[in-house]
Amino acid sequence: MKKKSIPKKVPGKEDLLREYRFGYSKAKPNRFAAEMPVETIAPVLEPDIAAVFKSAKTVNAALRSVISGVSKPAGKRTR
Repeated sequence: MKKKSIPKKVPGKEDLLREYRFGYSKAKPNRFAAEMPVETIAPVLEPDIAAVFKSAKTVNAALRSVISGVSKPAGKRTR
C-alpha cells in the first residue's frame, strides 16, 4: 500500500481571522510572579529605543549617567 503525500499548506492571508476569541476562563496565574522581587519595576521600551540597547546592563548604565547629570532636588528648608 502506497502512502499518499499530503500537500503542504502554505500560510497566507486566508488562514488569518479578523478577530480571535481567547478563552480567558481557562487562564492561570503567572507561576513566575512570586520569584520576582517586590521592588522590581519592568518598564517597556519603545522599539526604536530597544534597538539601541541590547541588554539591561546597557540601559542601566545609560540611566545612571543621566541621573548623575541631573541636579538633586533641594530638601525642605526650615526657618
